[in-house]
Amino acid sequence: MAYHLEGRLLEVCNCRVLCPCWIGEDPDFGTCDTIVAWHFDKGTIDGVDVSDRTIAMIAHVPGNILQGNWKAAVYLDERVTPDQEAALLAVYTGKKGGPIADLAKLVGEVVSVEKVPVTFTVQGGRGTIKLGNAGSADLVPYTSASGQTTTLTDTVFSTVPGAPVFVGKATSYKSKNAKLGIDLDITGHNALQSTFVFHH
Repeated sequence: MAYHLEGRLLEVCNCRVLCPCWIGEDPDFGTCDTIVAWHFDKGTIDGVDVSDRTIAMIAHVPGNILQGNWKAAVYLDERVTPDQEAALLAVYTGKKGGPIADLAKLVGEVVSVEKVPVTFTVQGGRGTIKLGNAGSADLVPYTSASGQTTTLTDTVFSTVPGAPVFVGKATSYKSKNAKLGIDLDITGHNALQSTFVFHH
């Protein structure tokens, strides 16, 4: 087995709630600017322990998400060691195959890889992600009449294949990356949370 990764996802984008990309429709505004972050509560990649580490990307999606050609800047937790960095990048560039490789092939260009201080918290369905000075967001979930968190399952596209996601919105979403042409400071747009288990 090349990797076994268990953890949590936080994702925000500039689409309205609910993001149409997950069901294969075009982004609300023609293109999509997103932050996606995966935090590993426990995980190993070819024997390298990556528990309590985070990999994230700020990405510009030029059209329908399934068409690919994303431009992405990759951010790693500043505590990541050289061995962990090599292992995580091998998985998230698709070199290790499996479910993450299907996602990685949508990225047409990686403009940068940086290590930054990362904040990743999920408490009671609320979440916060912060990637150094490059991006940040606070997420709150939608709930049913009985207080259950609203979930989205069996979608055509997912950044956590095989797992349901909890639908929410971002009370704040800031993102700035000159190489991607992104400069956002918005509120009330799409946000998603999930838990995942990836193994291959």
